[in-house]
Amino acid sequence: MPGGNMFKDLDPILHSQLRLAVMSLLISVKEAEFTFLKDKTGATAGNLSVQIQKLKDAGYIQVAKQFKDNYPQTVCKITQPGVTAFEQYVKNLQAYLKP
Repeated sequence: MPGGNMFKDLDPILHSQLRLAVMSLLISVKEAEFTFLKDKTGATAGNLSVQIQKLKDAGYIQVAKQFKDNYPQTVCKITQPGVTAFEQYVKNLQAYLKP
């Protein structure tokens, strides 16, 4: 495609710093609690909630609300499509970085 954006193959869902950070964390730990993700990314609760919802809508993560010691907990877990999308994103990114 002449004049096309060279990043056109990069998944727009993952091509966001915070969503990518969340996915990177979930790739390594498989599932994590909202507060853990918030601490690790340094994001505000509001922004993180929005980005998690976008990842959930895309089918890349599952979000379960549960209670632990009578406190509500939100646990995020990466899905198989999420793992596949992340791996593809990394692969595409590496292709651009090669000279």
